[in-house]
Amino acid sequence: MGEYVLDAFAVLALVQAGPGGPRVREILADADNTCHLSILNLGEVVYAIHRRRGIAAAEQTEAGVVQEPSVLLAGVDLARVRAAAAIKARGRMSYADAFAAALAMELDAPLVTGDPEFARLEQAGEIRVEWLARGGSSA
Repeated sequence: MGEYVLDAFAVLALVQAGPGGPRVREILADADNTCHLSILNLGEVVYAIHRRRGIAAAEQTEAGVVQEPSVLLAGVDLARVRAAAAIKARGRMSYADAFAAALAMELDAPLVTGDPEFARLEQAGEIRVEWLARGGSSA
């Protein structure tokens, strides 16, 4: 069974048919895979869609993600807040992205993204990243 962590970049690539979308779709389609998504990163997806296409599209996207059987939403508890805060305190990363990184560390699972903010953590050996093609799908 493969475990992955998705960030907002990956979900937006999927729902907006971005260049990384086919790889995300492939990961989700494999019944042996489980994808974890921080509830904060889902919030990033919802606000990005709301801003670009309106509330109805945002609600439809949220429902689609929540109903996707391969996606498990990860809540926020004090341990995860502390881990994300420590990552954020080191700088150059959005707070929501710090939650995706903390989740990837906690689960020892690769983070699926195209967001260059994660390169520093990967280079330091703190997380593994499966890089998606880039192309305007970030939050």
